[in-house]
Amino acid sequence: MLQLAQPDYLWLLALIPVMVLIYIYHLRKKKKALMRFGNVDTMASLMPYVSKRRGWVKLILLCLAVVFFAVGLSRPQIGATVREVKSRGVEVIIALDVSNSMLAQDFKPNRLERAKLAISRLVDKLKNDRVGLIVFAGDAYVQLPITVDYVSAKIFLSSISPESVPIQGTAIGSAIGLAMRSFSEQSERSRTLIIISDGEDHEDDAIAAAKEAANQKIIVHTIGIGSPEGQPIPIGGGGMLKDKDGNIVVTRLNENILQEIAAAGRGSYARATNSDLGLDKILEEIGQMDKQTLSSTVFQDFNEQFMYLFIICLFFLMVETLILEKKNKWSKSFDIFKTKNEA
Repeated sequence: MLQLAQPDYLWLLALIPVMVLIYIYHLRKKKKALMRFGNVDTMASLMPYVSKRRGWVKLILLCLAVVFFAVGLSRPQIGATVREVKSRGVEVIIALDVSNSMLAQDFKPNRLERAKLAISRLVDKLKNDRVGLIVFAGDAYVQLPITVDYVSAKIFLSSISPESVPIQGTAIGSAIGLAMRSFSEQSERSRTLIIISDGEDHEDDAIAAAKEAANQKIIVHTIGIGSPEGQPIPIGGGGMLKDKDGNIVVTRLNENILQEIAAAGRGSYARATNSDLGLDKILEEIGQMDKQTLSSTVFQDFNEQFMYLFIICLFFLMVETLILEKKNKWSKSFDIFKTKNEA
């Protein structure tokens, strides 16, 4: 398996057409300068040591050096092996509300970004546990399947936005149903779902879904993010979201529904604050759960290859430096000898 650890450096390959264009411009400028003194072919016969080919050869060598340098900076890695890793832990799925109401700024910078920051910190504290991400608004989608790759979890988390789900709403029941299908069969007694939402405008029977999850031995925790007083919802251009009558929409935390969901799911409810989102308390409860042996297939043992590419790059640069644009006496004598033999 081949992968590039830092593919952004491949933009350096764009230098190659620039180098070619500059060299062509240089040749044309040089040709115009010679034309001032007479016919170009006549002038060429008066300059026997000038070589047209060597300039192109030097350019090709420089271009090859740039190619190997750029690819080397991108850190190609090969030789990954697939290995099964076993650990004792639990499976945690985090369902994050990404509806427009999560853009309210009663949490800094807003509810959604504050929740993402807290989830990132929670992932940092997980050990030997699997984590998955679900986003939901009017519908629910798997953002990241259950995995032990915490780095990927944080990368996928950073890309979450209200645009992640095209349908607006708060379908908590759909998120619970999707989570039940997303847990692996290995974790029958060590599965937990954390729902982070303002609980507003829920559209389905989330309580019934939480009871079904509890029957499948899935503990459902909820975290309410928002203020009971409410805040308007910012939209593009510095305005605020308004209803059909032109009134500013105010989004408020609906604690009652979130508490009922947690009770039905045999979990706990926590109300988030700007200083504590409530995940630490839930993390303690996760730490007290029964751990199960979980098997995961992971790629590892990548071998870095950049040093070989840099050696090849250095080789082309050295050859390019040794080649002169003008022919030396030995080359000239060889050309005369070759011409006589052809005659």
